[in-house]
Amino acid sequence: MSGGLLVAGTTSDAGKSVLTAGICRWLHRRGVTVAPFKAQNMSNNSAVVIGPDGRAGEIGRAQAMQAAACGVAADLRFNPVLLKPGSDRSSQVILLGEAVDTITAGNFRSLRPRLAEAAFAALAELRTEYDVVVCEGAGSPAEINLRDADYTNMGLARQARLPTIVVGDIDRGGVFASMFGTLALLDAADQALVAGYVINKFRGDLGLLRPGVEMLTQLTGRPTYGVLPWHVDLWLDAEDSLAYGQVLGRPAPPRGSDWLDVAVVRLPRISNATDVEALATEPGVRVRLTVEPAEIAAADVVVLPGSKSTVADLEWLRRTGLAEAVRSHVAAGRPLLGICGGFQMLARSITDEVESGRGQVPGLGLLPIEITFGRHKTVARSAGTAGTPLGPVPVRGYEIHHGYVSAADPAPAPLLHHLDGRPEGAVAGNVFGTHWHGTFSSDEFRRRFLVEAARLAGRHGFQVAPETSFAAARERTLDLLGDLVEEHLDTTALWRLIERGAPAGLPFVPPGAPVAHASVIGATSAR
Repeated sequence: MSGGLLVAGTTSDAGKSVLTAGICRWLHRRGVTVAPFKAQNMSNNSAVVIGPDGRAGEIGRAQAMQAAACGVAADLRFNPVLLKPGSDRSSQVILLGEAVDTITAGNFRSLRPRLAEAAFAALAELRTEYDVVVCEGAGSPAEINLRDADYTNMGLARQARLPTIVVGDIDRGGVFASMFGTLALLDAADQALVAGYVINKFRGDLGLLRPGVEMLTQLTGRPTYGVLPWHVDLWLDAEDSLAYGQVLGRPAPPRGSDWLDVAVVRLPRISNATDVEALATEPGVRVRLTVEPAEIAAADVVVLPGSKSTVADLEWLRRTGLAEAVRSHVAAGRPLLGICGGFQMLARSITDEVESGRGQVPGLGLLPIEITFGRHKTVARSAGTAGTPLGPVPVRGYEIHHGYVSAADPAPAPLLHHLDGRPEGAVAGNVFGTHWHGTFSSDEFRRRFLVEAARLAGRHGFQVAPETSFAAARERTLDLLGDLVEEHLDTTALWRLIERGAPAGLPFVPPGAPVAHASVIGATSAR
């Protein structure tokens, strides 16, 4: 059996994903064969992975990023359960890459044994194939209302005997209280696997923090393995669009005399917001997520991104005044791009008996197409070339959608062509649309789009930087994560923990939660 580690967090967005990726890159650079694992992820940011049988499936984008940190191809087993929220009360269940059900508060408990069994089996397989598997928890391990059926945090750690470290985001405040409280809410058997802490996003004088770190060790009998600094360049492959803030990254100065301002509508159920990250790596391109009509009016380029709930998010656009702002932007001759769900919103009409069950609803009417939702979900990696006016240059992307273009009159020019010549997407004047995610990772296509967008927006002084490589930018981010782990964590102690497990005799910190964890997980793991 390989070594293993669970990276848990005091909260969502505490830094679990980036710390896991950093540990993976550190181990990979040591020559260790390492894989990431997240038993259950809840995110509408997914990546398309090709399974061993040639079938395309979905996993969380964070696990695809972590796989890159490990230097291995992404695997459906790295994130066996992915929940994609379609509303506040329901989520689509992706099990080993395939959509199998819709989960609600009412049926989640009945589904959990099946999901837990699949997650445990996937981890067991990976541990026979890799030297180390670095697991990422979900949310907080101290969600005591959910502990009895947990298979993502301490339920996973108990089942697989994984030593656990808890990461806390000091930027939120109260990091010592949250770390102590996380431990103190766990029962004795769970606490026995929690070996220590990592503090994330620290800014300031480490000397002022050190007494608190020492007192935390005295109070809990567990060390802090290190303090990671806040770093401005860690923003690629965000697990959730809410992690971005308003402006993506750190925009570099323009090569020419003009900036290009890109406004991305932060839809309530935005999916694959990572599509626009590649734009933000270009010098002179300022990419911001917004919900303000005034910011749409001021933008050079507007992007309607993907959505897990196209019809509901379209209604939200109308209710907030953003739909009218988008129409005014187009009427002024400035460029608009719709991606996947955002592309579907540009149609004359949308017929949806699958996702929303609303039947036919009017779209924004900015492209002469009609969209129909089919029961079959398209999940695929795609490749082809750009059409006029951007081509011909190679483009790669991926597809995750139920909707398809069911009619077009008059037929617009395609934005892209599949390798077999089939058209994809549409261009009508200054309006662009495609179902393909990830196209801007193709450097030459991204540059041609920006040149055309700048022309339409009247930013004639804008120039692209021909040397910009999005793949290289992502690699630099992963190397930076590995560097931060090596420089700021006690990697000798961390390796000992991975290799030997949680040390014996860790003290119990009262009050601890009552022991009541046998219901769902116990029945599952006993098989």
